[in-house]
Amino acid sequence: MPTEEPALDRRVIGAWSLYDFANQAFTTLVVTFVYATFFTEVIATDSVTGTTQWSWAVAVAAIIVAMSSPYLGAMADRSGRRKLFLALATVVCIVASTVLYLPTKGQVLFALGTFVVANVAFELSYVFYNAFLPEIATPKTMGRVSGIGWFVGYVGGLLSLIIALFVFIWPEPPLFGLNADTGANIRATNLLVAAWYAVFALPLFWMVPEPPRRAIGAGDNRGLIAATNQQLASTFASIRRYRHAFWLLLARFFYNDGIVTIFAFGGIYAAGTFGFDTEGIIIFGIVLNVAAGLGAFAFGWIDDWIGAKPTILISIVGISVAVLGAALAPSEPWFWASGILLGLLVGPNQASSRSLLGRFTPRGKENEFFGFFAFSGKLTAFMGPLLLGWMTSLFESQRIGITTVLIFFVIGGLLLLRVDEDEGMRMAEAANEADS
Repeated sequence: MPTEEPALDRRVIGAWSLYDFANQAFTTLVVTFVYATFFTEVIATDSVTGTTQWSWAVAVAAIIVAMSSPYLGAMADRSGRRKLFLALATVVCIVASTVLYLPTKGQVLFALGTFVVANVAFELSYVFYNAFLPEIATPKTMGRVSGIGWFVGYVGGLLSLIIALFVFIWPEPPLFGLNADTGANIRATNLLVAAWYAVFALPLFWMVPEPPRRAIGAGDNRGLIAATNQQLASTFASIRRYRHAFWLLLARFFYNDGIVTIFAFGGIYAAGTFGFDTEGIIIFGIVLNVAAGLGAFAFGWIDDWIGAKPTILISIVGISVAVLGAALAPSEPWFWASGILLGLLVGPNQASSRSLLGRFTPRGKENEFFGFFAFSGKLTAFMGPLLLGWMTSLFESQRIGITTVLIFFVIGGLLLLRVDEDEGMRMAEAANEADS
């Protein structure tokens, strides 16, 4: 018989959201605005070569995440040790972020190798973090809870950017005896990322309850591994039973590839095409994080009102317009306008994608489904960075390179039209009733 939907626990939701607050420092300072630009402008031999090299690193990380995330998600489901998996990914990302302080000019492989480790751990952490969403929110409130998480995350990214600007970038001479000639003040932002992540991730581990362990038929690790393999094989065989989740994941193969590429190369594009210095990029990042936070929060309520699918489609169209505007921008003000529009819509896209899959997820398969969610976000995620890097190198133009992401938004949007949100929710509820 149907079970009652759990009441929302604001303390649990707050602790869960703080993890977004914690890890957004990594994606904001390392992946998008500061370290990626520092690599292409200082560590690499030149910005065009650096853009291509960075694209390879992003692609390698994406492939590793795509291959490992479904398996690790299924293992977390079976073992009932979601927090342990999340803690391991978190610690690896924190340690690797700390090591990113060390590479200097010319140490390309050291920098890229460390970044790949950090980025893989960061992306895998989302498999286990996102899987808590269906358990802490109801289907009717999942949109706003997911939106709140992204909003809090963007606030974290915003505050970490402001601290980086006032503590590490602007002071002359740099604080703490950091040598600006070697870029030590810029590299030290990685230490800020590590400390930020470590401190603000803790509330989740204290306050968000661990899901119950599922029976695996054996009490040792061999039983867990065998059960995980069986579960993955079963899920692959029956995924079409949840056909609307399948079409969502397939669509996300493509439109998320475009978003990943934008995040990975936004700061690089601003520096290489419009001549932004580190200070300018951080200010640009602050403005975009404000826009993204407001967009994620506002559209979370819109998601619950009109549905997640329409919200995602609106965001795809708007992001495409913003990317085209940035590629064709004749002046810096035009680029700023495109960036703000992009910021307003990227958060809603990510939040609504997460909430839509949450509504399609049967009980007991949260980690597994969100493992495939990470898989869908990364299986083709190497294509966008590689295509952008190749076109940038071929035409020696970042403008031409950035336009390639439009291909992925068009394909993803068309595939998303196959999703029926109401029927997908009914299928998940039917599975829950059959399992109760």
